[in-house]
Amino acid sequence: MTHDGVTEDRTESADHVGDLSGIDIYGFWAECRRDNPVLEIDSAYSERPMWMVTRHEDVEAVLRDPDRFSSRINSETMGPVMGKVILGMDGDEHRRYRALVAHAFRPSALARWESELISPTIGALVEALAPRGRADLVAEVTTLYPVQVIAGVLGVPVEDHRQFHKWAVDMSVGPEDYSVSIPASQEMREYLEPIVADRRANPRDDLVSDIVTAEVDGERLSDEHVYGFLRLLLPAGAETTFHVMGSTLLALLTHPAVMGEVLTDRSALDRIVDEVLRWETSVTMVNREATEAVEVAGTEIPKGASVVCCTGSANHDESRYSDAERFDPEREPKAHLAFGTGRHQCLGMHLARLELRVGVSAVLDGLPNLRLDPEAPPVQVEGLAFRSPPSLPVVFDPVGTSL
Repeated sequence: MTHDGVTEDRTESADHVGDLSGIDIYGFWAECRRDNPVLEIDSAYSERPMWMVTRHEDVEAVLRDPDRFSSRINSETMGPVMGKVILGMDGDEHRRYRALVAHAFRPSALARWESELISPTIGALVEALAPRGRADLVAEVTTLYPVQVIAGVLGVPVEDHRQFHKWAVDMSVGPEDYSVSIPASQEMREYLEPIVADRRANPRDDLVSDIVTAEVDGERLSDEHVYGFLRLLLPAGAETTFHVMGSTLLALLTHPAVMGEVLTDRSALDRIVDEVLRWETSVTMVNREATEAVEVAGTEIPKGASVVCCTGSANHDESRYSDAERFDPEREPKAHLAFGTGRHQCLGMHLARLELRVGVSAVLDGLPNLRLDPEAPPVQVEGLAFRSPPSLPVVFDPVGTSL
């Protein structure tokens, strides 16, 4: 199957499957949507029965039905790594704890971050590359920029951003390899402990201070909740935007007409980023637990089963999107599921969109005549649960003098 010019090998059919690594995941999902839209799969990481839901209508219905599809399973899978996090909460508990940090991510709160943090951060990264005429935009921009931004929002030392990124990557392994994810989580907590202690004694104007001084039902948050928030927010704020920004830059670099439009009119970026979010959803799966036996698309899912909602597949559903495999910023706009939906819709989606718009624009402004490095191997988006280009070698017209 060809995914917008990138050919990958098929190694599985859409039957009862186990290991999905190494396959053309979009081709696999297309077969599922056609033949087995609700498919039982094997898992090496859970004793629960597991079902994969692949059509847009069904994925959206599951994510919007918290009574029959609970988020508590995320506490089981990610709890050993993240601790007590809102990803695993339901109902009033989720509402109360989400409200503690939601204000920091509202559009009205982001103007300050744009001028004080986001623009200066990406500006410094691009300025350092400009004299060279050659760079890897993944290694030297996209892996550095979002993690520095979220570190600044939280109020932790931005100069330690490389360590934060490593912890984020290791923690995202989750139940696939607890020998990697749990030590990373422990190291992050040990690093954060003196910062948390300082903010409790001397609160500042940052999100760590907001969390450690917040109250729920008249009581301050326990350490379990505080570190759960921080373990969630720092990796999530870094990783999702990092993946999408790489895919956005690759989309522009491989679609000259779209690149030309953006260079002429930066207001087109919002529409283009939205199409990238649909076309190459960076986090392709969301997990829920069936609280009762429930039928989805004619298939009964048993009580207690893990229900893997494939948002990446839903965003390629041909019944919703015409020519869904093609990157097409001119397509009729329709809501996608890149940020999820329902009560657990991504808290940071407005921050992510802002970072992407400002970041991509700064790269195009600061690195003129940007193009893929003709001497480098071809680049493609890779991954299963998390997708992005692993590298992005480019050349451009040097600006200024390299020291």
